[in-house]
Amino acid sequence: MTAESEMPAPPELRAGVFTPHMLVEALNRDTERAVLHMADGRIMTAGEMRDVLSTYLQAFEELGIRPGTRVGLLSKNRPEVMHAFNAASVGRLCIVPMHPMGSLDDYLYMMDDAGIEVLIYDPTSFDEQAAALKRGTPGLKHLLAFGPTRVGRDLEALAARHAPRPLVAPVVRADEVSRLSYSGGTTGKPKAIMTTNLSAWYTLVIMMAEWEWPAEIRHLVCAPLSHAGAAAFLPTLLRGGSLVVLPAFEPVAVLEAIERHRITSAIMVPTMIYALLGHPRFAEFDLSSLETIFYGASSISPTRLKEAIERIGPVFFQFYGQAEAPMTVTVLKKREHDPSNLARLASCGRPVPWVGVALLDDRGREVPDGVPGEICVRGPLLMAGYLNKPQQTAEAFQGGWLHTGDVAVKDPDGFLRIVDRKKDMIVTGGFNVFPREVEDVLSSHPAVASAAVIGVADEKWGEAVKAVVVLRPNASVAAEELISLVREKKGAVQAPKSVDFIDSIPLSGLGKPDKKALRARYARAKT
Repeated sequence: MTAESEMPAPPELRAGVFTPHMLVEALNRDTERAVLHMADGRIMTAGEMRDVLSTYLQAFEELGIRPGTRVGLLSKNRPEVMHAFNAASVGRLCIVPMHPMGSLDDYLYMMDDAGIEVLIYDPTSFDEQAAALKRGTPGLKHLLAFGPTRVGRDLEALAARHAPRPLVAPVVRADEVSRLSYSGGTTGKPKAIMTTNLSAWYTLVIMMAEWEWPAEIRHLVCAPLSHAGAAAFLPTLLRGGSLVVLPAFEPVAVLEAIERHRITSAIMVPTMIYALLGHPRFAEFDLSSLETIFYGASSISPTRLKEAIERIGPVFFQFYGQAEAPMTVTVLKKREHDPSNLARLASCGRPVPWVGVALLDDRGREVPDGVPGEICVRGPLLMAGYLNKPQQTAEAFQGGWLHTGDVAVKDPDGFLRIVDRKKDMIVTGGFNVFPREVEDVLSSHPAVASAAVIGVADEKWGEAVKAVVVLRPNASVAAEELISLVREKKGAVQAPKSVDFIDSIPLSGLGKPDKKALRARYARAKT
């Protein structure tokens, strides 16, 4: 053996390639191809996006914004959001998305909790909030706006002072925290979920390998770019496709965009799908170009999913994950969506082979098929933990697994069916009731558009099952009929003790049914 062969390899020899490297590589290739179409008709090529990214980076450097700096982002959908995300990635900044439908109290909490030093915002919608955040956040050093502002500095003007320069990927570590994503706060104050370069890269790899992308991607973005809306950007870029970005979700605008741009894919949450199906102008538009609708983030009614397949086609692909294990823990592929099998349509699919998944009981033991257990996950996909919350991090990672809080059962073919969130389980008269199972029965009634089931305090039962129902247009049904339907399908314990009819179910900023708000509403009504 020679002396040279005994020398240790330099650390860069096997350095990882992470999402910033892939972003830079993709933008430096085929620079003339269109990658971004905006609602106002503007088109941006890969080369133009690369050059803007370069000028953003130089503006950050001019201001002394260094790697690791926590950067809040508060904006509606506009191309500058993509530039800010991309520049943060290449500049090794830690981005903190702030949902455009959040409250000022939410924002103030996040600014303090995350230690945000830079706020990038849309001045056309958030100038007042930016001013309030400046007053309430002593550690805030820079307010940067996408255009003229009365509060901070114009980031666009700062960037325009610089000429584009060659874009080079940074040297990054796998364990660097590149993003802080705040949970919905349904069990108290929101938690900042630390996403590392390794987790982000692994998310991308799974999406590239397991998601069923069209051969020619024209992807519609109608969810907030600060959150799920941007998830498809890098896979689309790497596969040579382009994105059409709408300012927000609005049913007619979405339907028009699909027809006009011959959209082949989109990411939606179930409430968006319901809104499209329920719109009176749905049948006016040609949706035949659609090849894949990726959907997730919350459970979908199997009856409504069957309707969607019948009216739109066999284009649906479900992904299940959470911010702690981003985007893809399980998938239900298009061919697995059997409209004749409602039990299959109630499934969230099977685990992808890139992660370890088990259904565990409260003692950490794997449960048999058909028995409810908590979905637990392990692997490089996982978050690093919750920022500044070691106890909650330890609880989430108890026993060497990420505990998702979702309870599911597995069938003999390996498909998982989520019966509910662990915290949403209702204990009535000593029996466990999973609201999701009751909601699926209620949604099977032809008069019901959507339903949410919660537990309310009851002197006799401890908790009583309450159903909150939204009816389809011009439909009617008696509460007693719905109660009898559940009793017939699921038994007396699961049957609601009461049914309320309302115009709409409150939604969280991410488009999920907000059961915390419902429980609070009915708790107030009782007092």
